[in-house]
Amino acid sequence: MKQQGAHPEDTEGTPDASSRPDTAREPGGAHRDVAHIDEVEGDEPLLPARVHRPSDLMRLVGGLLAVVVLLAIAAFAHGTTSGLEQDINKGTGQAPDLLIKIAGLASSIAILLVPVAFAIERLIKRDGLRIADGVLAAVLAHGVTLATDLWVARAAPDSIQDALTQPSPGDIHALTDPVHGYLAPVIAYMTAVGMSRRPRWRAVLWVVLLLDAFSMLVTGYTTPFSIILTVLIGWTVAYGTLYAVGSPNVRPTGRTLMAGLRTVGFRPVTASREEASDAAEGGDRGRRYFVTLEDGPPLDVTVVDREQQAQGFFYRAWRNLALRGFATRRSLQSLRQALEQEALLAYAAIAAGANAPKLIATSELGPDAVMLVYEHTGGRTLDSLDDEEITDELLRDTWHQVKALQSRRIAHRRLVGDAILVDRSGTVILTDLRGGEIAAGDLLLRMDVSQLLVTLGLRVGAERAVASALSVLGPDAVADCLPMLQPIALSRSTRATLRRLARERAEREREAVLEASRHSRPARANEKDDSGPLVLDKADKKAVRAEQRAEKRAIDEALDEAREEDLLSQIRQEVLRIRPQAPVEPARLERVRPRTLISLIAGAIGAYFLLTQLTHIEFGPLISNAEWGWVAAAVLFSALSYVAAAMALLGFVPERVPFPRTVAAQVAGSFVKIVAPAAVGGVALNTRFLQRAGVRPGLAVASVGASQLFGLGCHILMLLAFGYLTGTEKTPSLSPSRTVIGGLLTVAVLVLVVTSVPFLRKFVVTRVRSLFAGVVPRMLDVLQRPQKLVTGIGGMLLLTACFVMCLDASIRAFGDESTSVSLASVAVVFLAGNALGSAAPTPGGVGAVEATLTVGLIAVGLPKEVAAPAVLLFRLLTLWLPVLPGWLAFNHLTRKAAL
Repeated sequence: MKQQGAHPEDTEGTPDASSRPDTAREPGGAHRDVAHIDEVEGDEPLLPARVHRPSDLMRLVGGLLAVVVLLAIAAFAHGTTSGLEQDINKGTGQAPDLLIKIAGLASSIAILLVPVAFAIERLIKRDGLRIADGVLAAVLAHGVTLATDLWVARAAPDSIQDALTQPSPGDIHALTDPVHGYLAPVIAYMTAVGMSRRPRWRAVLWVVLLLDAFSMLVTGYTTPFSIILTVLIGWTVAYGTLYAVGSPNVRPTGRTLMAGLRTVGFRPVTASREEASDAAEGGDRGRRYFVTLEDGPPLDVTVVDREQQAQGFFYRAWRNLALRGFATRRSLQSLRQALEQEALLAYAAIAAGANAPKLIATSELGPDAVMLVYEHTGGRTLDSLDDEEITDELLRDTWHQVKALQSRRIAHRRLVGDAILVDRSGTVILTDLRGGEIAAGDLLLRMDVSQLLVTLGLRVGAERAVASALSVLGPDAVADCLPMLQPIALSRSTRATLRRLARERAEREREAVLEASRHSRPARANEKDDSGPLVLDKADKKAVRAEQRAEKRAIDEALDEAREEDLLSQIRQEVLRIRPQAPVEPARLERVRPRTLISLIAGAIGAYFLLTQLTHIEFGPLISNAEWGWVAAAVLFSALSYVAAAMALLGFVPERVPFPRTVAAQVAGSFVKIVAPAAVGGVALNTRFLQRAGVRPGLAVASVGASQLFGLGCHILMLLAFGYLTGTEKTPSLSPSRTVIGGLLTVAVLVLVVTSVPFLRKFVVTRVRSLFAGVVPRMLDVLQRPQKLVTGIGGMLLLTACFVMCLDASIRAFGDESTSVSLASVAVVFLAGNALGSAAPTPGGVGAVEATLTVGLIAVGLPKEVAAPAVLLFRLLTLWLPVLPGWLAFNHLTRKAAL
């Protein structure tokens, strides 16, 4: 079947669709004459031969997690594993010898015959691709088993080795295999070829596996954990292989669709594929076709197949996890469930009195697809209408359709522009009901109202959108939706549109401020050009301050004039005019945020690493032998770092800002970075502090950006310099070590990769440009005051020196002369750990910094017994102990209106 609407020239020269009785609705609302639709002579454009299913990836991840959990139980629950093995051995030891021999012989033969028999059956049915997938999975599983056996024998902890092996019955000096090298490939093979869809073969396989496990356990050639690990490895490798190479595409073709229509009593003549104008929420709307019949009106057909249904799986899974009280729909849904849900919503909407496409037939298209046949509606979507075509009557009609749905507790869940159809008579039809819900709660119904308010507001403005809603739903129903009026409750496409409009508003405000700044300073610029550098007396300084105040007033006025409220705020204000007492506090809809989830995972990894390092350290003798003089020195260097941080900030702020209060703001930052990532919390706090100190918002952001930019440059230069010194310490010449050279080459390769890949290059450039926008003009202001620049750079160097000396003092507090390392090595370790901590998404870099510092100190020659407590003391002084003073400073500055 040929795809229609793919080329713009296909629609040129067609008559006006509104004057013809039979028209097909194109994406974007254009009409197409049926006479121009090709007959089904061939197939649709070639579909990909293989697809990567999210379900395979989820099974792969689940298998990996199961393997990790199993190894963790074996490592930390040694008593449990030993008791389990003893109970199983005791129970199986009572089995009759004849049964054991029969089970062993049968399983040994069947474990080889079953895969061969299944392969022959698949080859007879010309399904050789699945056999190839199974062979590849078996080969990979065998390689993984060999690697696991080698790891258990050479490097695994004794507890894991004891759980997976035992003395071999044939040779007490040898151990049994941790993973069965023949069983895991068989499991991987049978899983990859798709035996789970064939119940009989699956039953035979499980019987064979149980017999083999029974015989191996009874004869003492394996352990229960070994069998479980073997099954998990085979299962995980199979799904990893399927996701990597892809599964055969089983989507129905155009000929299959036409044949399916004939089976339900239709006589189709032509069909054309409609390309969606916009991705749905999750991207799983199905493929849509316009079909003409030999007799009767045309049809709209939606085909939902297994691959199309899997699209948007991860987005839906995350929404279901992150949001409380409601979900998009179940992430894993069978085709039968999808068919029944859409059919039920279609019938329920019409029964409620709403205008919706009429469903007239449903059918399966083989085992992997279903189709839903609707009466052809025609018309154009709301997104495709011109502004003058969206009348107040059309808006009220749209709200009447939503009111009809809500009268029967039906939630649409996706009231965006392309789901609202307007036919030739001007009647509004609600489409895309597949993601809806019957017997919906108040939360979902109010979300529908807020979504439609935003959808209409994007086209006609907040005033008309709210007025039309009030005229149909009434003030109370509209006011109740205000707590839902937040981005998280809106559709994916709507959130993207609001973000784009926000960027445009910010750009207009920035242009207005820059224009006002240029117009307010021409006299001063001309005066400097004519007379050169000025030597100002007291009167001139007063005049300059007056000009600066006038410039600030002009910029503030320009900013006030250019400032625009976002659409959500406009809608709230329109509703509050009618209901001033309406609740406006946004409802808490998020159960978990991405940052929280990442922080928990990273913190768990860091805690696990630290616990494994600390289990071998005896802290009692270590603390009793600690040098408390060096501990006091570390405390002093930690306190001095806040003074250095204040110098590093004020060096890039030409305006006068009190130094003591700046130091207090840096102390408050120690509290903020616990509740936010280090690279974000400090920037936001310093920007806010400068704004409260009288620095204009744009200049405050530029000052903090300049400080960050210079800090990054100093950090890289010091890392290279100390790395070079560290590399020359153990060599007679001044050439750096191979490690330093390798690190520099690695950085160079990464830079080349980023600059050569367009997507990465655009990503980096966009982030850097947004972060350091306005930095260059600000630096020009700072360069006119050399003492400021010296203060800023000196503060950065002093800040790094304080942290390095604090870490060095922490090391000396627990070590002696024989375990000391050079100051250059300590500096390299700190700079690397600090860089990783700034990049880590966890608050204060928790987990990432500790792991990096500990590994780094061990790598430069410090014993683990000294490195681990030294890092803990360093982080205690620089991260955890300052939290309480930081909280006090934060509250004090907040009361003083300094934050």
